[in-house]
Amino acid sequence: MGGDMNLAIIEKEGLHLFVAELLRRKNTVVGVKDQSAVSSIPGDSGFYTYAPINSPEELTLSFDVTLIPPKKYLLPAYEQLLTFNLSPGSIKADAPKEELIVFGVHPYDIIAINQMDKVFSTVPQDNHYLERRKRTTIIGVDPVKIAPRAFWSSMGADTVAGGFDLMLTDIGQCYVMEVGSKKGASLLKMAPKTREAAPAEVKERDKVRTEARKRCDANRLSFSYLELPSLLDGKEEHVIWEEKSHLCFSCGTCNLVCPTCYCFDVRDDVSIDLKKGSRYRTWDGCLLSDFAQVAGGGNFRGHRADRYRHRFYRKGQFIYRRFGDIACVGCGRCSAQCPSDIADPIAVFNRLKEGI
Repeated sequence: MGGDMNLAIIEKEGLHLFVAELLRRKNTVVGVKDQSAVSSIPGDSGFYTYAPINSPEELTLSFDVTLIPPKKYLLPAYEQLLTFNLSPGSIKADAPKEELIVFGVHPYDIIAINQMDKVFSTVPQDNHYLERRKRTTIIGVDPVKIAPRAFWSSMGADTVAGGFDLMLTDIGQCYVMEVGSKKGASLLKMAPKTREAAPAEVKERDKVRTEARKRCDANRLSFSYLELPSLLDGKEEHVIWEEKSHLCFSCGTCNLVCPTCYCFDVRDDVSIDLKKGSRYRTWDGCLLSDFAQVAGGGNFRGHRADRYRHRFYRKGQFIYRRFGDIACVGCGRCSAQCPSDIADPIAVFNRLKEGI
């Protein structure tokens, strides 16, 4: 097929062969794996993770939500930034080199990646992130299952206009595949048995998306998400912060599973002779008790309620004021994984709106 076609049809057998061809060409392909059989996590919504795949059979596209978002491939949980040696005297920056294909990313996670692109492109630019982003191909897929705590339809994150190279929508016997970049068009040339999508098939894609959006509306904001920045004005002393944070373990799980959280800590690991070492960064989270601790032991968010409140203000107001984005995409990971069940943005924001 020609690379100028924006919407193509690929049969399910053809998609299987497409994935096999990507692997045959020695591409590192990361996809969603169903780990339900080996999971001890209760519930019937499945247990899905992103991990390298070695065959098309390992790839799952009919999942509800993954445990950890795909941001871990763009901003790793642990990343060595540089090494240094004082004898003879050298500093070597570690630049990402791996080319990666991430297969099966839902629209809300792509929107979260688009937000991180803005953050790390702002001066001073984060070259490690940007280099890794440049080397990453994203193949998205529209949701067909809805996670129990998902509310992405309330956050304008049910579809995404850009940030992907290819986007798949399951319409039954085949997939509609949208080309989102020149890289995606080149990849699609490798796919067998593709053709241009017919008008009826494009309508079917719209229908699939509409039905998924309606099912996601079972858990929703009672108002437009665009009201969040103004809703939070003057709510700093609301009783909900103390009330909810009383149950908070300060474990940081909500930060770790969030696709829009990007805070990290930078540390140096120096040899005992002080002659060589490395600098690395690791994920950090604003709910952790020492997140805002500074030299001398001072902590300007030492109280749990302050940290708990900060998270919601960051999602609904702070990032919006700086970058123009609401930093919550409605994936529902935080509320699903919080051991105290106090992280649900829907519960907090709807209560603030109700004024109780």
